[in-house]
Amino acid sequence: MIMKVTLLLFSIYMCLCKAKDTDNLQDVCPTDTTRKNIFINGYSCKNPAEITAADFKSSILRNEGDTDNFQRSSTTIVSAAEFAGLNTLALSVARTDLDIDGVVMPHAHPRASEMMFVGKGVVIAGFIDTKSQVFQKTLKEGDVFIVPRGLLHYSLNSGFEFATVYSVLSSQNPGVVSISDAMFAPIVSEPMKKLMTKLTSFSSNVTLFS
Repeated sequence: MIMKVTLLLFSIYMCLCKAKDTDNLQDVCPTDTTRKNIFINGYSCKNPAEITAADFKSSILRNEGDTDNFQRSSTTIVSAAEFAGLNTLALSVARTDLDIDGVVMPHAHPRASEMMFVGKGVVIAGFIDTKSQVFQKTLKEGDVFIVPRGLLHYSLNSGFEFATVYSVLSSQNPGVVSISDAMFAPIVSEPMKKLMTKLTSFSSNVTLFS
C-alpha cells in the first residue's frame, strides 16, 4: 500500500514538473502549416530539407495595430501558429499599441510569464497576485516589466503620446483569459466603463507594492 501511494505521488510530481512547454529535441522545428489535420500538443515539424531562413523571421509586429475602439488599444500576439520558427522553443512575441488614454483590460496568460519592453511612450503596467496585492510601475521608453505566469495584469497609456509595448511570452501558445470577455457583454456596458475609469485612476487610489 505504501509503495502504491509513493508511486502515485511520484507520478503526480512528474506531471507537475512537465507542466510547461516541452523541451526541444533538435536544433530547429519550424511549424509544418500544411498538416492541419494532425492534433498533437504543439505543431508537427517541417521536413528538415525544406527549412529556410524565412522560417525564422516575422514582420507581423512591424505595423501599428488598430486602436480605433472603445479601449483605444490593440494587442497582437504572434505564436508558433503564425511564426513557424517559434515551434518547440517555448516562446511567443506580442505588440501592444496604446493611443492616448488607451487601456489593456485585466487579463492573464495561463501558460506563460510575460516580459514587457516599452518601445515608445509612457505606460503604467501592473499585475495582481493571489493575495490581491497590486504591483504596479510607471514605465518609460526602454524600461522592462515582468508579469509572472497566470496572474492578472493590465496596462494603460499614462503619457501624452502614442505608446508601444513589445512583449516576449514563455510559451509558444500562451493563451489569453480576459476579464472583460468573461464578465461583461457588450464591452461598452456600464460595468465596463466603470472598470476602465477605475483603472485609469488606479495609480492614485491604491496602495502599491514596488
